[in-house]
Amino acid sequence: MRVFLIAGEPSGDRLGAALMAGLKELSPGIEFSGVGGPLMQAEGMESLFPMDELSVMGIAEVLPKYRHLLRRIKETATEVLRLKPDVLITIDSPDFCLRVARRVKAASDIRTVHYVAPSVWAWRPGRAAKMAECIDQVLALLPFEPPYMEAAGMRCDFVGHPVVSEPVPTSVETEAFRRAEGIGEAPMLLVLPGSRRSEVGRLMPIFGEAVRAVVAQRPDLRVVIPAAGPVAQAVIEGAADWPGDPIVLDPRNRPADEATTRKRRAFAAADAALAASGTVSLELAATSTPMVIAYDMNWLSWQIMSRMAQIDTVTLVNLVTGTRVVPEFLGPRCQPEGIATALLSLLNSDAARAEQVTAMAETMQALGKGHEAPGLRAARAVLEGISERKPGQDY
Repeated sequence: MRVFLIAGEPSGDRLGAALMAGLKELSPGIEFSGVGGPLMQAEGMESLFPMDELSVMGIAEVLPKYRHLLRRIKETATEVLRLKPDVLITIDSPDFCLRVARRVKAASDIRTVHYVAPSVWAWRPGRAAKMAECIDQVLALLPFEPPYMEAAGMRCDFVGHPVVSEPVPTSVETEAFRRAEGIGEAPMLLVLPGSRRSEVGRLMPIFGEAVRAVVAQRPDLRVVIPAAGPVAQAVIEGAADWPGDPIVLDPRNRPADEATTRKRRAFAAADAALAASGTVSLELAATSTPMVIAYDMNWLSWQIMSRMAQIDTVTLVNLVTGTRVVPEFLGPRCQPEGIATALLSLLNSDAARAEQVTAMAETMQALGKGHEAPGLRAARAVLEGISERKPGQDY
């Protein structure tokens, strides 16, 4: 059996590698082709071309590299059609992946699976129907996503979110982190201003003023700022005048595994966190760290996004539990005063923190914690989908 997979960024590479490991476990002798990063290559794929070519094609880079991107789309689709795999699995990166799937579907009946459902429950619901034109099956990370995909005519399997498989630091490990950083028993606030330069540039001044107001009321507070490598210098410079002698966790001069472990221990050691909106909220939930979410963008982007939104919250803990237990300060509300008030309420109230921790535990359970690993569940769903088209095969 042959599977062709496409991933276009590091998060997709992680999903793809876990899926490939699951497929090998359930179907020994399986063969892989496609486009992937180092993790997928370690599982047995020889990438058609370097995945980095797709990873760097963000919004700002698309226009100058548009012709090259089109050539890679055509090249990838041609290779899929040449190999005639049992299934084509595209992983996130819809701008590239779905264009390949569309070409493949137009010229063949090869089964197509897309891993990571588009967030049609949040905005642009019409994307599901458009995807159904070239995708047979979707693997969803969130438990409430299958009905949206199924309504558009695709099979959709909830396979769990990869965050539930990540290790959670022990109390011994978090205490060791506190000792190593000189924090000891002091209350600790984690600040996460984002991983993109635009986010850091916009949020650091706002977060800094909020931290200043919090430290004025809680002078015993220690501030820790885990920084993403590409923006670490900007974070260091932005926090230079913050109060509380902030500790910036700079990953640039450490092995990747060591930097990830240190960051994860910081998450678990914190009493509360102020974070930019995004998947980091799930990482905080996985370590039971109470949080306040804040995010700002330029005026035009906010006007467009707020009008297109189908939901009134962006934090998955709120969405999954049906609560609004995590405070949010988005767009025009992303102001230091309100953020500081919410942080002080969280830091000063055991009950408020406990309420969030309860919702986080419920979220992790809903996302698949305690069940079969997401990669294995995804592999099982893919094989079941193939067997539907090939009666009599046992995977």
